[in-house]
Amino acid sequence: MISVGIDVSKGESTVCIMKPGGEILKAPFKMLHTVESVLSLVHTLEAYKEETRAILEDTGHYHLPVVTLLVENGIFVCTVNALRMKKYCSQSLRRAKTDKIDERQQKQS
Repeated sequence: MISVGIDVSKGESTVCIMKPGGEILKAPFKMLHTVESVLSLVHTLEAYKEETRAILEDTGHYHLPVVTLLVENGIFVCTVNALRMKKYCSQSLRRAKTDKIDERQQKQS
């Protein structure tokens, strides 16, 4: 499977194409939000002849032309809300065990 990471901004995006395990197939490059540029990306992805997944951040409306053309050309696209991702990444699955934390928990009980 091929992973395509797209960092969307106004008018252009930065794209990186990778395989599992971190193997970079195409180093990060700029892509304008024009039909020609996005179709060029689609043709590049089709040349690999593998299942492709594109992931990009949901940036209001800037990502819409890119998503539309990718989906119309059969590329699976997943959009991620940047704020939700930041909150998710900042969560800790493990709770620290220190005397100060234990003390606060005992006071609350």
